[in-house]
Amino acid sequence: MDYKFELNEQPKQLVLSIRTRTAVENLPAECKKAYNDIFEYLNELGESPAGVPFAAYYNMDMKDLDVELGFPISKPVPEKDEMKLSEIPAGKQVSCMYKGPYKEICPVYDAMMKWIEENGHSPAGAYEFYYNSPMDVPESELLTKVVFLLR
Repeated sequence: MDYKFELNEQPKQLVLSIRTRTAVENLPAECKKAYNDIFEYLNELGESPAGVPFAAYYNMDMKDLDVELGFPISKPVPEKDEMKLSEIPAGKQVSCMYKGPYKEICPVYDAMMKWIEENGHSPAGAYEFYYNSPMDVPESELLTKVVFLLR
């Protein structure tokens, strides 16, 4: 399959997020809870997310994923419980928009890693941005932007 990769420079992005560890099979429930909690808290503050929900992956251990779940925000807000202010670092990144089931996203990662290597970069972090939800659209219509930060 042909994928369209975009290389660009991004400014840092402030986020409100929850960092947790979980097995991959529990990830959908963890995402749902974290996104709902953060969205409700922002609502309480009279704020709105400044973008779509994301997940940042700090390892690829499917039995013990280290993942950060959150939303971009436009200004700092008070932290609450496990909700912390963080940021997506500024810098070069490569991205690819993927349409389809989450469970079939691996070829996108493989193609992006190959592109990164062939173009003389090295990855510095992986993010997924979720433009819709399996609760709202069929799996075949899910839109996920995969982003690798680059060194």
